[in-house]
Amino acid sequence: MYETYASPPPPAAPAPEPEPASVAPAADHPRRPGVLRGVRHRAFWRSRAVRATALIVLLALSGLVLFALVREQTGTRGFLVGLGLAVFPVPLLLAAFRWLDRVEPGPWRNLVFAFTWGSCAAALVAITANSFAVQWIAVATADPDNADTLGATFVAPFVEECAKAAAILLVFVFRRRHFTGIVDGVVFAGFTATGFAFTENILYLGNAFGEDQAFGFSGLGSVTAGTFFVRVVMSPFAHPLFTVLTGIGFGLVALAPTRRMRTRAWPRVRRVALPLLGLLLAMGMHSLWNGSASFGPLAFYGVYGLFMVPAFAFLTWLAIWTRQRELRLLSAELPAYAAAGWLDPAEPLALSSMRARSLAQGYAARTHGPGAAKAVAEYEKSATALAFLRYRARRGAATPELAAEFTARERELLHELWQRKRIAGPALVYAAQVTGRIRLLPPPYHPAYAAAYNPYKNY
Repeated sequence: MYETYASPPPPAAPAPEPEPASVAPAADHPRRPGVLRGVRHRAFWRSRAVRATALIVLLALSGLVLFALVREQTGTRGFLVGLGLAVFPVPLLLAAFRWLDRVEPGPWRNLVFAFTWGSCAAALVAITANSFAVQWIAVATADPDNADTLGATFVAPFVEECAKAAAILLVFVFRRRHFTGIVDGVVFAGFTATGFAFTENILYLGNAFGEDQAFGFSGLGSVTAGTFFVRVVMSPFAHPLFTVLTGIGFGLVALAPTRRMRTRAWPRVRRVALPLLGLLLAMGMHSLWNGSASFGPLAFYGVYGLFMVPAFAFLTWLAIWTRQRELRLLSAELPAYAAAGWLDPAEPLALSSMRARSLAQGYAARTHGPGAAKAVAEYEKSATALAFLRYRARRGAATPELAAEFTARERELLHELWQRKRIAGPALVYAAQVTGRIRLLPPPYHPAYAAAYNPYKNY
């Protein structure tokens, strides 16, 4: 398709030009004086490096303890078999959630934290608490046979969803800049739940393998094969589906306007009510799923076909629709910066199309080399963050701290755009032309076009 559109060669680098003036924010939040004053001395425990180190040590210790417990229950061979089988759905699930996050990809460290928390800290809390609860129920009711059923139906959903929700809460509180809406909530929840399901599958598959070894089962009729089919083939999305409801609750809070927070009680209640409602829905769906497995195959397949699959389809549609909405937001917010001279008028149209973004990176790589493709990707990322920043400020959806720092953050993003504009600008204009988002005549250009619209006039 590239050959069907002629495009002029990239221009030579001109002398540096002064940057345009920044665009005044369309927000109702004035900057509070004194927010960006001189650097203050932080307490030792408030240092970012100290907190990051403490978190890494905590996750590493929890992981070591957890896998020691799992190996003790499954045996070494069972642990290795469970580990090998449990890894199958992980790359597919992580790739799907990362695909949703392509519009405004956040730092990988946030996603690594979410996955590690789910696979180590949350799983350790769940295994410990569930085991204690089942033992307590067996003693309290004097009915050990039903203790596992009661624990799986009522205790496990509460404990596991709370443990997974803690990761989303931590990202929401300490990485608020990277938590901008529903898609981010879905992605963080998906990575956390995928990590949790990975560890849980190791335990279940390892125990199934041990049972097969003890009773001599093998082949498709083995317990291991049946467990693999149910947990890895049929329902790899089960835990992500539950926790995504909690992530959507936090995402709605991130989108909600915060203006007049001090004069109205509802915004403050909403910040607690929406995540709590998502968490309760996650617990309810989790309880229904676990309970259905306790009442026989008919109930299990009924819940799976009539409830789980439709719920999964609906949430998948919602995530994709929200992703497309984010793309449309770019074409609505970025023209203000094009009018101020920061962007070419065609760039917002190209940035609002994932295909155009990919074409721009490919064009830059062919024209200037692989480093240019990375520069275009960084340019696209900064432009997307700029559009979302303006959108939140205009709606009053930013926190007071973010609203107060709007100008500083805006200038930072605009400076990043300006540094890469010479390479990224022509590539995005080319991509907009190739994808049909703008109509340009191939060279030789008509004089009227050259006078009225020259995509390289700013370079």
